[in-house]
Amino acid sequence: MTPEIYCRDKTRGSGSSFFYAFMFLPEDKRRAMMALYAFCREVDDVADEVSEQQVAIAKLGFWRHELSRAFAGKAQHPVGHELRWCADHFPIDEELLMEILDGMQTDVMGTPFIKQADLALYIYRVAGVVGLLSIEIFGYTERKSRDFATHLGEALQLTNILRDLADDAAVGRIYIPQEARSRYQVSDQAFKNGVMDTSMQQLLQEYGEKAEQAYQAAIATLPPADRESLRPSIVMGATYYTYLRKLRQNGFDVWQQPVRILPLRKMWVAWRAWRYECRACKRNLPIRLEF
Repeated sequence: MTPEIYCRDKTRGSGSSFFYAFMFLPEDKRRAMMALYAFCREVDDVADEVSEQQVAIAKLGFWRHELSRAFAGKAQHPVGHELRWCADHFPIDEELLMEILDGMQTDVMGTPFIKQADLALYIYRVAGVVGLLSIEIFGYTERKSRDFATHLGEALQLTNILRDLADDAAVGRIYIPQEARSRYQVSDQAFKNGVMDTSMQQLLQEYGEKAEQAYQAAIATLPPADRESLRPSIVMGATYYTYLRKLRQNGFDVWQQPVRILPLRKMWVAWRAWRYECRACKRNLPIRLEF
């Protein structure tokens, strides 16, 4: 199995919504995005699936060394080889990839989120950075597109956090900061038990609104000159926005009604979003996320 096929299979097998945005890319950009996503998947799996902390720390250490080896042309892992190929063809920053590992380290160490600033830093590392790396592959001309990338990364990650509340709480992870939980008097145990009282509803609605604001900020900051090249990012946004809509519909009660979207539905949304953007960009129509 070649490194390229390894990354493609890793991306396809994950069931990620990102995969459906990659389908419309030219071959070289699709290959680069699958390398980037395969790396994210590998390190995320360390944080999510390795139960012994010291083993997980060692595995993240391996990936730090592998990144250094990859950028020196001495990769050992298939993903490292593909990242080297990616860096040869696109302006990929090794330090940004290291930031992703710092975000995964937060999960592995079980670092609590006390203030909103703690969550903001985490979101930047695990999602905003991915957005910044992605637009280097998609291509952009205006610096303001970097703001678009980080706002969209925030929107997607907040959507993920709301979608995965029950699963995360079951393993002791609560991403909503303690200061916000205290303000609404929502205990950690309420997250573990899924107590959807008025306080919990108000807290989750607040974070749903934060996600909505991040989507709108992304749309507002996307320069018209880069709208066409960053179309894949818009498609990603539309796919994840589908999750946010479903979360709102069930009142964010993911304990009783887990939010799932079938692959066929994801493909349909991605296709509709791509087709709309092809027309809308030429006619200067507003960006849409709801399909």
